[in-house]
Amino acid sequence: MQRRPLLKLAALWPFGAAAAGTSSPLPLVYPRHQAFDDPQQGYVTALLRQALARSGQAYVLRRSELRMVQTRAMQEIAMGSGSVDVVWTMTSRARETQLLPVRIPIDRGLIGWRVALIHARQPQLLRDVRSIAALARLSAGQMRDWPDSVILQANGLRLDTSSTYEGLFQQLAAGRIDYFPRSVIEAQSELASHAQLPLALDTHLVIRYPAALYFFVGKHRPELARHIETGLESMLADGSFARLFQRHFGRLADGLQLSRRHVLELANPDLPEETPLARKALWYRPKNY
Repeated sequence: MQRRPLLKLAALWPFGAAAAGTSSPLPLVYPRHQAFDDPQQGYVTALLRQALARSGQAYVLRRSELRMVQTRAMQEIAMGSGSVDVVWTMTSRARETQLLPVRIPIDRGLIGWRVALIHARQPQLLRDVRSIAALARLSAGQMRDWPDSVILQANGLRLDTSSTYEGLFQQLAAGRIDYFPRSVIEAQSELASHAQLPLALDTHLVIRYPAALYFFVGKHRPELARHIETGLESMLADGSFARLFQRHFGRLADGLQLSRRHVLELANPDLPEETPLARKALWYRPKNY
């Protein structure tokens, strides 16, 4: 697939460049996450700020007043309501139909590397799981509007869904679900932020499927997608993307010892064909994997 040409970079301002005589920065609103301690937000907002600073257009990044689930944020962007301008979320066929993706995986694909939060009383729950059939005997928790739900169900796994993010931790603590698969980006910080609950991190299994976390904007904002893409490509070229990622997540992923876990590979039938899987430099691979 041919990539569309990127905009030429203009002289940089402290937070974006003055493109075509723009006299004042444009506001850019991202959604306030439903989680009180979103483990991705620090990295993603830092990445977005740096990308915008290289974009050729001056922007001011702001967080929405209201907390929103992903579905609500995407609906607001699709409608062009002005309450949200950009969201980062896992891609799917439906989402790429609804919104305009910037097809650079800002998580380097780690959203598809899943380890499980489990009840603290069952540290060996997944020790002997070596097949999808064995894992299907247990119940996983997921949000109803997450693409992961479609992927897990398509692979024959059993799910119990929730309409609230925090409710999933409560369900796990109460024993209403057996495990809660989380990306390696999220698992450790989520465990720490829910230390009051009897939860633990499984050490035996990693569930893997091809997936990507993208920035999405409204289809009526192609110039915004180009600006974000321009900045991200610039960061990829000079290594600042990789350095920022490593600073936030490199040690986390290495610390989970993914290469020592049994890997259960799942298919992702909801992955769009346009996903840039052939650009190997965009994707994370653990050491010795």
